[in-house]
Formats: sequence, structure tokens, C-alpha cells
Amino acid sequence: MTTDTVSEKLAAFVASLEIPQNSFQKQAYENLLQLDFPTTKSEYWKYTRVGKITSSKFQIPKEFRVTSDEVRSEIIASNYLVIENGVLRSDLSKYSINGVTVKSVKPENITEESSLNQNHIFTALNSTFFHESIEITVDAKTEMSVPLQLVFVTSGKNTFANPHIKITAQKFSSAKFVASFISRESENSFNNVITEFAVGENAILVYDKIQNESEANFHISTEEVSQEKNSNFKINTVTLDGTLVRNNINISVNGENCETHMNGVIIAKGNAHVDNHTFVNHKVANCFSNENYKYVLEDKSTGVFNGRVIVQQHAQKINAYQKNGNILLSDFAQIFSKPELEIYADDVKCSHGSTTGQLDENAIFYLQARGISKDKAKKLLVSAFVGEVIEQFSSDAMRDKINQVLVDKHNWTI
Repeated sequence: MTTDTVSEKLAAFVASLEIPQNSFQKQAYENLLQLDFPTTKSEYWKYTRVGKITSSKFQIPKEFRVTSDEVRSEIIASNYLVIENGVLRSDLSKYSINGVTVKSVKPENITEESSLNQNHIFTALNSTFFHESIEITVDAKTEMSVPLQLVFVTSGKNTFANPHIKITAQKFSSAKFVASFISRESENSFNNVITEFAVGENAILVYDKIQNESEANFHISTEEVSQEKNSNFKINTVTLDGTLVRNNINISVNGENCETHMNGVIIAKGNAHVDNHTFVNHKVANCFSNENYKYVLEDKSTGVFNGRVIVQQHAQKINAYQKNGNILLSDFAQIFSKPELEIYADDVKCSHGSTTGQLDENAIFYLQARGISKDKAKKLLVSAFVGEVIEQFSSDAMRDKINQVLVDKHNWTI
């Protein structure tokens, strides 16, 4: 494809970036040149403008900046991987779990065709510019009694980071992961994350995620999940900071008797923009999916929720539920909610709902009448609102960390 047909935005974005010359990424780059950045004319990006990303000049760092002292406060598990700007920092990592292997695969050593949807521009960008694929495998019949923590660090100004993670839970295994996204001395940086999950037959995989990067950074995260029969997958996400945060969760339910759980808490203030898009494709019968996302928006912050579930024609006896609740603490905060169900089968139980409002003034008055200040009363009500979702996190240490961040940034606890 000639450069004459490449969009001006894309051409400007990649102009300052070095194009890798291995065959895998050269092909990814050729595919990238056929795409363009989304606009609000696209239904998928209707409420999220990426102009601040596309107009920025980023660079891919070639040196490490982070020291062990700078990440120590974020480590909440006895086994952890530190990943700086998409590169595994073996010198800062510590892990030894029986039945769990970790390896880094360079792009030039990848021979198989990617299973990712390369028609999404941010996926194509990751495939073009990622430094290594960090592959974590939980062997068959392995039960992880302790979680493995992934500490993603974005460092440096104007950094373009492309972490690429593959997590495989083999047959009859049980896996637990906690992921922390932070930044250190980072400003106007873009973290473009791809995480692939392969949940094998009769496997259980739980992924707890906290996004707490600098408010001056951009973050787009895509989770691609495939589930085989009798498997159980749960992802819990809490977003507490970031100028623009977009989470894409795409789940393909390939086998019968699967369970799929998605939970999210978004607490935003200032001019933050947080967008969650979920997609569950029920391909076969006798499966269950449930999602519950709650937003608390202050100041001029904006939230977006789009939950989409498809029940294919032969996927009978599906139970699929969506719930989205939102509290606006300011007259200037906004939420755009669009839960969707596409049902082509006739023997299913599916529902979806969305509610938006402000705090109950009667409840606030009730608490004030019992000697609790108005500010404290509001915090108690917000805590109760999001608490049921926070309780879904499998890690006690993660819940403690969430509380700590809420104290630091909002002066309230759950």
C-alpha cells in the first residue's frame, strides 16, 4: 500500500516511530497502513474522542528508568512480574510457582499467524510496535494457591508503550492474577495494552485489575478471551485515574457449561474520561454470563459504558445478565450508557438495565440526623454503592490497595 493512501493522522502518528524489520511486524505494519483512527462517527467510538492521542508525538523508550524502590509500594503479592513500558524487568521481578512458567518471546521468533482482530487499529499498533510477548502458562491440573501479580509501569514523557501478554490456563487448572497499572515520572504517555486469555476445559481463571496511572496519561486496554467447555473466567476492573481510559473486553464462549463474570468500578474526577466496552459472544448452549459496572463521577468527568451480548441461534439455555449503575456527584459530570442484547435463540433468560442518578437526599438527611456530617454521609453512601462490586475482587491485598488509593485521592474508604 502506498503512503499516498495512508490517512494523514496515521502517517503523522507513525512518522517519529522506528518500524521493526522482522517479518511478523512488517506484515502487521502493512496491515496497519490500511486502517485509520476512529472518529465519533463510528458507533463503537461515539462518545470517546482519541484526538489527544492521535495529535501527540510519542517515542518508544530504549532504556529502563524504574528502580525497585519506585515499585515496592505497589507490590501486593509474594510473586510478581514488573513490566516497564511493555518489557519484562527480570531484575525487578520475583516469582516461583509450581506449574506456572513465564517466558518472553521476541516478535522475530513468532511464526504463527496472530489470532487477534487486526482490523482494530489499536490492536494493529500493538502488533506493529510491541517489544516482546510475555507468555504465562498455567499447566494442566495446577492450582495456584497464591496469585501472580503483574505490575505494569509506564515511565518517561511522551512514551508509547505496547505491553503484549498471553495467559493460558490449561485443562483443569485454577489461576489467579492481579494486575496493577501505574506510572512513574510519566507525562503525556500512551499505554496500549493487549492481553490474551486462553481458558482451557474445566479451568478457572480470575484476573483482578487496578488502573491507577497518572491523570496526564492515556490508556487503551484490550482483553481477548477464549473459553472452552466447563471453564470459568472472571475479570474485575477498578479505574481510579487517567486522562483517557478505554477498556475493551471481548469474550468468545466456545464450549458448553461456561461461566463468565465481569465487574467494574470507575471513580473519576477532574476531566477524566473512562470508557468500558464489553462483548460476550455466546456461541453454544448452557452457559452463564453476568456483568456489573458502577460509575461514580465527580467534577467534569465523563463515563461511557457499552455492554454487548450476542446469543447465537444454536446457543439455547443461556442466562446472560447486565447491570450498569451510575452516580453523578456533580451537575457537570456525564455518563453515556448503552447495554445491548442480541438474541437469536428462543430458550434463554437474558436481561439488562442501566440507572443513573444522584445521591439520595433523604438518605443523606437521615445520616446527618444521627450526627454524621454531610460530607461523611455522601462518602458512606458512595462506599455502599460500589462496595458490592469491590467485594468481587478475589485478593484481599487488592481490596486493601484500592482502599488506600481511595483514601489518598478521594479521602474516603469502602
